[in-house]
Amino acid sequence: MIDRIRHEKRLCDHLGEYPVVGLIGTRQVGKTTLARNIVRQWADQTHYFDLESSADVARLSDAMFALSPLRGLVVLDEVHRLPDLFPAIRVLADRESEPAKFLILSGASPSLLRQGGESLAGRIAYYELPGLNLSETGADSSDEIWLRGGFPKSFTASTQLTSYKWRRTFIRTFLDRDLPQFGVTIPGIAMERFWMMLAHCHGQVWNGSEIGRAFGVSHTATRRYLEMLQSTFVARCLQPWHANIRKRQIKAPKAYIRDSGILHGLLGIRNLEELHSHPKVGASWEGFVVDNLIQALDVAERDCLFWATHTGAEIDMIVNVGGRLRGYEIKRTASPAITPSIRSALEDLDLDRVDIIYPGEASFALSDRVNAVPAASILSGSELQA
Repeated sequence: MIDRIRHEKRLCDHLGEYPVVGLIGTRQVGKTTLARNIVRQWADQTHYFDLESSADVARLSDAMFALSPLRGLVVLDEVHRLPDLFPAIRVLADRESEPAKFLILSGASPSLLRQGGESLAGRIAYYELPGLNLSETGADSSDEIWLRGGFPKSFTASTQLTSYKWRRTFIRTFLDRDLPQFGVTIPGIAMERFWMMLAHCHGQVWNGSEIGRAFGVSHTATRRYLEMLQSTFVARCLQPWHANIRKRQIKAPKAYIRDSGILHGLLGIRNLEELHSHPKVGASWEGFVVDNLIQALDVAERDCLFWATHTGAEIDMIVNVGGRLRGYEIKRTASPAITPSIRSALEDLDLDRVDIIYPGEASFALSDRVNAVPAASILSGSELQA
C-alpha cells in the first residue's frame, strides 16, 4: 500500500477547522482507505457507516436518532446514497459544543451533491483526493504510472494485463452502476460512446457542435455529457485565458480524460510498446503532465488555463503563481526549443516566464524567461515555482 501522508495531514487540518468535511474524488481512488487510516489514528471515539451496507443504511433510517448521541468522528461513506442525511447533519453541525465531527465521502462533486451544498453551506469544507502522482510513486515509475494511471489498484497490479483488465472493468462498472447512483439518467451505451469519442479528442479544444454531429445529438447535449463526466472527476476542462490583444483568441475549453490509465483503457492500449506507437501518445503525455503539474503547483483546477489564438499560437497551461503569470508548455521531445508560439505568448501575455516540460533529465535556460524543465522535477515542484 502506498502511504498518502500529505493528504491525510490536509484532511485532518480541515477536520480541525470545520464541523463537516467532504472527501470527494473518483470512485476507487482511495477515499475509503484514507478515511479508515484517519479513523485508526483519531484520538477520540470513531463511528464508521458504509452506506453500501444495508445494515448501516437500516441503522440510519432515523438519522437524528442514530447520529445525535455519537461523539468524536463520524464517517459516512458513499453519502450520496442517502441525500436525506444532509438536513440532519446540518442540525448536528450547528450544536455549540461540536461534540462530533462529520467526514462524508462521495464520488460526486459538490455541484452534483446539490442537497449537501444547499444544506451545509458555511459548515463544510470539501477536499478532493486525486489519483496517485509522481511524488507518491517515485520518479523511476514515471512510465508505469503514465501507462497505468493513478488509481491505486491499477498502478499496483501484478502485471500490465491485470492493470488493463482492472481499468476496463472500472469503465464498465462506472457506466452501468456508478453514474445512475449520482442521478445521471443518460443511458450507459450513449455515455460509453461519448466517453470513447472524448478519448479520441483528448487534449484538443472542445468543439461541441462537431462532436454532436458525429454523435447524433445537439451540442447542448454533448456539453451536458461532458459536465457529468467532470462532476464525477473522470474528465477535465481547462478554460481559455483571454488577453486584451487584437489577435482572435480561442474561447472554447480544452478537454482531457483526467486519468491517463483510463484514457489508455478507452483507447485499447495495453502496454508501453503500444502506447509509444499510438497516434495519441503526445496528447496522452500532455494530459498526464497536466494532471501532475496541477498537483505539484498545489493550485485549484479552476486557476489553470490555456491560451491559443486562431493563427496557431498557444500555451498548454497558464497559472498565476504568487501574483506572477507563468506559462507551461508540454513537449514530448528530447530537444526542447523556443517556438514562435512561446515568443508570441511572452510578448502578448507578458508572462513572467515559460517552463517547457519535457521527458529529459537536465534543467537548463533557453533564454532569460524560458527554461527547459524535466518532467521528473514535478516530484518536488521546486523548479516550477522558483
